[in-house]
Amino acid sequence: MIEKVAIANRGEVAVRIIRACQEMGLETVLLHSEADMSTKAYRIADQCICIGPASVQESYLNIQANIDGALAAGADAIHPGFGFLSENAEFARACENNRLIFVGPSAECIELFGDKISAKQLVKTAGGPVIPGYQGDDQSFENLKKQASQIGYPLMVKAAAGGGGRGLRVVYEEGQFESALESAQREGLNSFGSAQVFLEKYLNESKHIEVQIFADAKGEVFHLYDRECSVQRRHQKVIEEAVSATLDENTRQEICNTAVKIAKQSGYKGAGTVEFLYEKGEFYFLEMNTRLQVEHPVTELVLGVDLVKAQILTAQNKAVTWKQEDLKPRGHSIECRLYAEDAYNQGVPSTGRLGYLYWPDAPGRRFDVGFEINDEVTSYYDPMLAKVIVWDETRPRAIQKMIHTLKETVVFGVKTNIPYLIELLSHPEFVNGTMTTRFIDTYFPKGLEAKEFSEDDVLIAKQIAKKIKDNQSGTDHHHPSPWTSTWGES
Repeated sequence: MIEKVAIANRGEVAVRIIRACQEMGLETVLLHSEADMSTKAYRIADQCICIGPASVQESYLNIQANIDGALAAGADAIHPGFGFLSENAEFARACENNRLIFVGPSAECIELFGDKISAKQLVKTAGGPVIPGYQGDDQSFENLKKQASQIGYPLMVKAAAGGGGRGLRVVYEEGQFESALESAQREGLNSFGSAQVFLEKYLNESKHIEVQIFADAKGEVFHLYDRECSVQRRHQKVIEEAVSATLDENTRQEICNTAVKIAKQSGYKGAGTVEFLYEKGEFYFLEMNTRLQVEHPVTELVLGVDLVKAQILTAQNKAVTWKQEDLKPRGHSIECRLYAEDAYNQGVPSTGRLGYLYWPDAPGRRFDVGFEINDEVTSYYDPMLAKVIVWDETRPRAIQKMIHTLKETVVFGVKTNIPYLIELLSHPEFVNGTMTTRFIDTYFPKGLEAKEFSEDDVLIAKQIAKKIKDNQSGTDHHHPSPWTSTWGES
């Protein structure tokens, strides 16, 4: 039985997990850093334990600190969210050794899929398609260069223990290979503790399609259909959809069945995502993420499920509430990652105290938010403020709803990528659904072009900034809306 869950994470995902636990009647304890003592997750958790300073190495990536914090709070289980230690087999094993339930797959499954080479070997055994490449043990420069020539350019050099776009370099010609190899090995060693790499043919006109799978406590594996994640910047997803607008039903069924076979072959348990590249009617295994995905809300909205609650039920060896034949996607859902960054300066992060926030609630709109008024966006962590998710009956209406929702969203105190997101959503290639993973590199390689502001615009902006500064006071999170106050009289 689980009565108290420790959340080893921060921001909007910590809020998401806390809410799900509280709805299930479970107590929550937030394991947080010193820099996150004034955040939404900190305020809504039943209990909070500080596990270290702002540095992620000393707090969110510190396995022993997380274990000690959970034990000190009397937690029965730890939910790792996504990022940080969520795909760390050592952390899952440490939880088990300390009689803490790890809300996720086994350490063995995490290790299996965390090593991209062993994962590809398993996929081959399961009969899944893999991208042509080299995954051997001979890591000498001479051999890797020889293998690269046999594969042909362009190709990708990828850290074997990597993920999330780290340790990945695209090589377009032979002259770039040596520097790209050294860079990928260096980042792989610094980020994941391993310099081992593998080589893959680069599919430069592909779509990024992923399948949400879930294996329950009885070992039954479900697929929860696909998501389109082709809109990426530096291999990081920006906009996600469910389901893909371009897959025909036969391909959709085939790719979902392949994902289920891969999960079954590994003896998987819990939530996971099998990712594929899709090009010219063919799909190839990319990787499997052994955790909850950032973009899980779009799947929840089109299927009417709660993946976090399903994770917790499975961790307690309880059955989930669905059957495969009952899982039928309805309508279309889109998620945009809203970042504190300068859309007109190549996405440079923007830090500062949030003066005012307005999330325009309406039917078919969902906001997964980790910040409130007066919270500070720091330079210590990823600058994602929120995930804006919409649902509507068709894809065109969902696009229209998302653009309208973003235009109504108000964030004062930091710069955001809202203008950037609106431009992406409005582009003809996105509207017709033909975009590939090269979409942003092709049309928005430097973000948005800087705009010239009139003297009146600059004056108004300065007046608003002054009002925000004057109204900020400690922990008061209930300032009146600027649209209904005397601000407009300035």
